[in-house]
Amino acid sequence: MDKMSRPVLSSLAHDSLRIVMPKVVSIRTDNREQRLQVQYLEVLGRVLSGIAPWLQLDGGDADEVALRNQYRQWALQGVANALDSTKNDYMRFDLGGQQLVDASFLALAMVRAPWLWEHLSPTDQTRFINALKQTRRVRPAFSNWLLFPAMIEAFFAKYGFEWDPMRIDYALQQLEQWYVGDGMYTDGVHYAFDYYNSYVIHPYLAAIVDVIGKKTNAYTRMIADIRKRNQRYAIIQERLIGADGSFPATGRSLVYRGAAFHHLADMAWRKALPEQLQPVQVRGALTAVLRKTLESPTTYRNGWLTIGLYGEQPDIADVYNNQGSMYLATVIFLPLGLPPSDPFWTAAPVKWSAQRVWSGEDVPHDTKID
Repeated sequence: MDKMSRPVLSSLAHDSLRIVMPKVVSIRTDNREQRLQVQYLEVLGRVLSGIAPWLQLDGGDADEVALRNQYRQWALQGVANALDSTKNDYMRFDLGGQQLVDASFLALAMVRAPWLWEHLSPTDQTRFINALKQTRRVRPAFSNWLLFPAMIEAFFAKYGFEWDPMRIDYALQQLEQWYVGDGMYTDGVHYAFDYYNSYVIHPYLAAIVDVIGKKTNAYTRMIADIRKRNQRYAIIQERLIGADGSFPATGRSLVYRGAAFHHLADMAWRKALPEQLQPVQVRGALTAVLRKTLESPTTYRNGWLTIGLYGEQPDIADVYNNQGSMYLATVIFLPLGLPPSDPFWTAAPVKWSAQRVWSGEDVPHDTKID
């Protein structure tokens, strides 16, 4: 986590992110200058959304406490610099669609880490609120993007600000229409065999309904269904992880690396895993993914993540990818928000499903939920 996140937050805290962050875009970029403009908010929102639970946690040994205190300081100063128009690293939230996406990841970080929101200065809180409101003028794509404005409104609701119920209701109702069974949603009108159920859909739905369920009882039945689907998709995710930590390299946004298992990591951190999944087997599976996706010697160049899934693989990139995109990979670190005493960490290692199946063990059958 430190190796991946340090260059981002340390540089931003010193108001030098724009100076030191490589200016890299996809080889098939649709708009190089626009993608470079948005990569800074992109990297900030993604890194903070991944390490937020660890920033929220207290405790650990002396080294971890010291490291967390350093990261908390960097995060607060970094966000302050991003919101201050006099700073070199000032980030605009009104540049178009991609700013809506990454503003929502930053809002998700604040939802996951109340400590971070509560320790921003009053000036920075006001600036952040105003910046988020600027994204309301963006018309989201008719896809998983409906969840981005919904997340921003959930942030407003969580912290007692005026929020727009319609943006949340529209997203929730439309995702209900896109549910196709067995824990899976289409991403818009058509189904795609990719990892967007994990990159965005399930983790966002889980976070949004956690907030909104405390504000209204209008979604009680829907929330129960969403949580049942959350559990089923966690089972599917765990079974996708091969015995060596590899997983099917299919669909767009593969450069997000371990974020393909954002949902499984999120469910482990939430302590919401189904009974069929022991936390320790998820620990083993996610650790294997982490090692596999980072083991290539070309994973980093000058300390920064390269574009690729297994090392530097520029042809895997999609048109919208830039240097900031890959840092959604930090969401695999969500379980670092569990205390050292949690069974996720303390239980003796066990095999995860692929290891058991492909070593010849007899394992329980898998079955759909709908």
